[in-house]
Amino acid sequence: MRTKTSPSTHIAFDNSYAKLPSQFYARLDPTKVAKPALIKVNERLALDLNLDVRFLTSTKGVQMFAGNHVPRGSAPISMAYGGHQFGNWVPQLGDGRAVLLGEVLDGNGTRFDLQLKGSGRTPYSRNGDGRAWIGPVLREYVVSEAMAALNIPTTRALAAVTTGEPVLRQNLFPGAILTRVSQGHIRVGTFEYFAARKDTPSLRILADYAIDRFYPEARDTSTPSLSLFAKVLARQADLIAKWMGVGFIHGVMNTDNMSIVGETIDYGPCAFMDTYHPQTVFSYIDQMGRYAYANQPNIAKWNLTSFASTLLPLLHPDRDKAEGMVQDALETFNDVFAAAWNATFRAKLGLSGQEDQEDNDPALIQALLDLMAENQADFTQTFRGLCDFVEPETAPKNGSVRDLFKDPSAFEAWVKIWRVRLGRESRSDLDIQSEMRAVNPAYIPRNHRVEQMISAAVEGDFAPFERLLDVLSRPFDDQPQLSSYQAPPKPNEIVRQTFCGT
Repeated sequence: MRTKTSPSTHIAFDNSYAKLPSQFYARLDPTKVAKPALIKVNERLALDLNLDVRFLTSTKGVQMFAGNHVPRGSAPISMAYGGHQFGNWVPQLGDGRAVLLGEVLDGNGTRFDLQLKGSGRTPYSRNGDGRAWIGPVLREYVVSEAMAALNIPTTRALAAVTTGEPVLRQNLFPGAILTRVSQGHIRVGTFEYFAARKDTPSLRILADYAIDRFYPEARDTSTPSLSLFAKVLARQADLIAKWMGVGFIHGVMNTDNMSIVGETIDYGPCAFMDTYHPQTVFSYIDQMGRYAYANQPNIAKWNLTSFASTLLPLLHPDRDKAEGMVQDALETFNDVFAAAWNATFRAKLGLSGQEDQEDNDPALIQALLDLMAENQADFTQTFRGLCDFVEPETAPKNGSVRDLFKDPSAFEAWVKIWRVRLGRESRSDLDIQSEMRAVNPAYIPRNHRVEQMISAAVEGDFAPFERLLDVLSRPFDDQPQLSSYQAPPKPNEIVRQTFCGT
């Protein structure tokens, strides 16, 4: 029970990764900053993690979020990993601007990492300054919390602070630090780091740790490491399908940005589509479109192939047999992803997928997506607007989703086919509409809104940040008083490129 007299300055850290051998990390404290100030504490998340909100918002709490105070029980480390960046192998990356303070347990006994991002140079910083400016910090705060509200697995934002120090990028910007929460920060690149060094003992330690912490049920199988791979594959397939369902583009799906926990991690030049097109790219560094919206499933499989190769020494002493084992598992990805994608988009169209003889549902979904691309329709507004078209008698005639299409007659022709399919559902129109509204958001982090929020914060105005967080916390509610946040950008507001914060 929390005391009613004063906030507890003690966080019940229960660290496990820091107990692994020294080759897994570098021990160091965050670099202190000049004059930290609190931007935001995520009070609801703090309570879920059994953290005292009064302490977190106190002067000592702000000092902790800034890296100036290392709390008792913390074991600050920066994690080692490598990775394939745009397909090119980089043998050592690691936490170049992050320090893992330690791990805490929530009320259910689930373990979470608390990590400072932007907390100064580490042994893995290479030529970087280890800092973050306020734009990427607030972008990750807003987008990660929006993803959580959209029921998409993600790291979370616990707090953001300014540092009182400028950060030099193209210009001087206010410095900031994000406190990130994750079920675990182990990446595909962590396994690659040791595999590239042919350090099989460390690989085995890492795999055992990952199984025990994240997938303990794999321990009881005949080949735990193969079971680990299958479970990571399934989570990644489901995660990417959920991204696709909200028009999300990660932007840098490098292997060092793929979490084996199945969470969305490292929000750099990420973005949500406005106008739908399958080859949409926002990231300035993705000049060839490697990580375009429609390419994300293939890249996930590419990354999983890299992950599979790291596990070969753990599977069988005969390499050919080990390769056969992972190849069989890897070949399931297409079917697993297709099932997740179909389930995601069936739900968006009010289709249960449980009726017999409904093999044409994927074609019906794809036909709509093709129409959206041809007619430059807004992704989020199209699916949200379809909720109003379930019942023919009450469907709006003007000012509706049909007006998003350059050729409304093509949309109406598709709607007729869709309604015939809906007629074979066993649920009522009202139930279908309600279920569609629960999976088709009215609000997403529109790129222009995020940029407007960042521009205001650079000038010291955090009101747009707070308003955006509030509206995105209830993405499936209509919120008529905030309907302007549903609108796509005006021509002069369109964001065509996004940038990484490093």
